[in-house]
Amino acid sequence: MGLPRAPLRVWESNLAYYKHVWRSNLIGSFVQPMLYMLGMGVGVGALVDRGPGASTVLDGVDYFAFLAPALIATTAMTIVTQEALWPVMDGFMWSRRFEAMTATPVTPSEVALGTALWLGTRAFVCATGVAVVLLFFDDTRTWGLAVAVAAAVLTGMAFAMPIMAFSSSRESPDQSFAALQRFAIIPMFLFAGAFYPVEQLPGWLQPVAYVTPLWHGIELCRDAVLGRLELGPAALNVAALTAFTVVGYAFARRTFATRLGR
Repeated sequence: MGLPRAPLRVWESNLAYYKHVWRSNLIGSFVQPMLYMLGMGVGVGALVDRGPGASTVLDGVDYFAFLAPALIATTAMTIVTQEALWPVMDGFMWSRRFEAMTATPVTPSEVALGTALWLGTRAFVCATGVAVVLLFFDDTRTWGLAVAVAAAVLTGMAFAMPIMAFSSSRESPDQSFAALQRFAIIPMFLFAGAFYPVEQLPGWLQPVAYVTPLWHGIELCRDAVLGRLELGPAALNVAALTAFTVVGYAFARRTFATRLGR
């Protein structure tokens, strides 16, 4: 049994707009990851690899192989977070397109589901863009990239659903959107294990990193690309990301229904 048509129509409305701006999105999905690979992975990585004990700290791999898979997850988080903030706010406040949709037989819950499907699509597009970049490098040219893309999509949704619930509950972006970026997204980007092992953080901060959705996504992507996936840890990471996604979507569906049902 397939999805109802109404959520797919909501998804198609986003796709129709995206067809006009997809070229500019290549910067975020392809060019920017390539610059990260060259600047951090190759440039800084060459310095890191010369350090004493670098291989031991990085679990037996060079810095590029350590960093590159993590960027699949971080890119999905960054792009989808943006999509779940201002565009969702736009649907309620500025263009009021969500209200226009519910003036038809489309229900608020179907608008929420269609929006969630689109956010998942954006996560897939940007994660695939990074994976394509990684195909150019010997260390990361593995079949695990396909698994890493799927893990990155789930990571993106683990952020997108709670943030979509948050955005749909706001009457205006005021300072809350900037605060979310400054005090949640950017710290996770820096401290959730993308650029160095979490074990290098102060002891009190390590448990905080371990409970973030980004850490779970990075672990899945890194293990998949490096061929180190194990059933137990992978299942735990997937379960954590799924929990963030499901709970976030439940709240988003409620806020959409409340706001569009007025």
